[in-house]
Amino acid sequence: MKPFVIDKPAILERLGGDEEIFAMMLDLYLQDVENNCLALKTAFDTGNTGMLQREAHTIKGLLATVSDDDGAARAMLLEQMGKQGNLEGAAALIGEVQLRLREVGGALAAELAG
Repeated sequence: MKPFVIDKPAILERLGGDEEIFAMMLDLYLQDVENNCLALKTAFDTGNTGMLQREAHTIKGLLATVSDDDGAARAMLLEQMGKQGNLEGAAALIGEVQLRLREVGGALAAELAG
């Protein structure tokens, strides 16, 4: 995966140029990132493919919203694995998505800090 670089103009365009909503969205992402990571791990650890599908779908949307196409694509693979009830190879992919969520979180935190 390519390193994440925030594309603020693209995100703002999606948000109608609203800087306040942009800051609120970044703050919400940062509040939830560790919960998202934990939810993926829990779904895998319990073998709950339905939960994996739902959590991966949520994460795919979060990453797409911040213009992270690579991360969203990885989350989509997890979503499909959950839908198919297939956990083979999921542990490594979950690790990648968790790392990406945190990488994106670091970039978003830096953006908020100015």
